[in-house]
Amino acid sequence: MSAVRPTAPRATTAVILARGLGTRMRADEVTTLTPEQAAAAAAGAKGLIPIAGFPLLDHVLSALADGGVTDVIFVVAPGESAIRQRYTREVAPERLRVHFAEQVEPKGTADALLAAREVVEAVAPHDAQGRAHLLMCNADNLYPAEAVSMLVGAAGPALVAFDAASLVTQGNIEETRVHAFALLDVSPDGVLREIVEKPAPGHPLRRSAARWVSMNLWRFTTEIFVDCAAVRPSPRGELELTDAVRRAMRRGTRFVAPGVRLPVLDLSRRSDVPAVEARLAGRVPRL
Repeated sequence: MSAVRPTAPRATTAVILARGLGTRMRADEVTTLTPEQAAAAAAGAKGLIPIAGFPLLDHVLSALADGGVTDVIFVVAPGESAIRQRYTREVAPERLRVHFAEQVEPKGTADALLAAREVVEAVAPHDAQGRAHLLMCNADNLYPAEAVSMLVGAAGPALVAFDAASLVTQGNIEETRVHAFALLDVSPDGVLREIVEKPAPGHPLRRSAARWVSMNLWRFTTEIFVDCAAVRPSPRGELELTDAVRRAMRRGTRFVAPGVRLPVLDLSRRSDVPAVEARLAGRVPRL
């Protein structure tokens, strides 16, 4: 009799990295913003910039819920109040339970994810081996619900591989910016072989006919926290999630990387606001 492979639970908990300082948003000199948008941008609170009448994070949470997420964990700075107030006082999400974790210092994405460990263990679904399963994403990207759903129902660790051309033609991301994103080497059977941050112009993945990009939409088990705790500062001085992923892969973790030709809306700079607002005009998020 053949062994039955354990079934992974649906990963219905998403960690949202919202601790960033918004440096690019603060530095951008575009002035065609409403006073409310300008105030949020000046504070570096990208996810709270009003877009089509609602903070971007309202749209993000709505898409996560559409994709099957039931709990979100915001990783924020100590003393952060704006996001807490939005989702504990101003609105009461009906489709999502909202939790918070604090990253003491902005040390990088691996450290930010690690900061959510205790809350993840408390609220995320666990498998028969005692591992919690979770999603992780950015606070300033609006991901399509279809991509979220793929990860919620995946059989284990995974990330969505976004087609670079589709990010340009269907989203609001210029080609020059896509070139700076992490490129993925995905095997013919859809397994991640390598992830390369900001590849040089001559890198083979930059010359590949099919270019797959990471937009930081991942599915992990709690085993990733061991790798996050073990990474050392990168040349940029940060504890990088990509280094934790590479360490996990060396340990034998297999990341499935389904490729999609779908857009992601990115709100990294003030100059992104008009394009994102145009895309979301008339859309009412459901929390």
